[in-house]
Amino acid sequence: MWRWLLFLPLLIVIVLFAVSNMQPVQVGLWPFDLTWQTPLALAVLLIAALAFLLGAFIAWAAGGPSRRRARARIRAGEAAQAELNGLRAKEAKRVEAETIARDQAMYSGTGSTAVRVIG
Repeated sequence: MWRWLLFLPLLIVIVLFAVSNMQPVQVGLWPFDLTWQTPLALAVLLIAALAFLLGAFIAWAAGGPSRRRARARIRAGEAAQAELNGLRAKEAKRVEAETIARDQAMYSGTGSTAVRVIG
């Protein structure tokens, strides 16, 4: 919804500009001696669109190193999380083994057995 509230005024201005500037102009490219005749609005909007795309490409390319570092940090975080999960599982097994050994030692001389409820 918010996109349309921001996009709609810009679209209206572009359409009004295009409708208001329909007189033909001659557009040329200097070193190649190319010329063609087109409506002024088309020439201006085409150049603006090309400039926008060029700027978007430059911004995207400039963000490349940041995206690369972010991917590397995500991979490092996933590796650290996997290592942490492994260490937690190993510690849980160690604690379980110690608890069982302690329970067996505590009940070894009494003739009864320890019953563990896991849940």
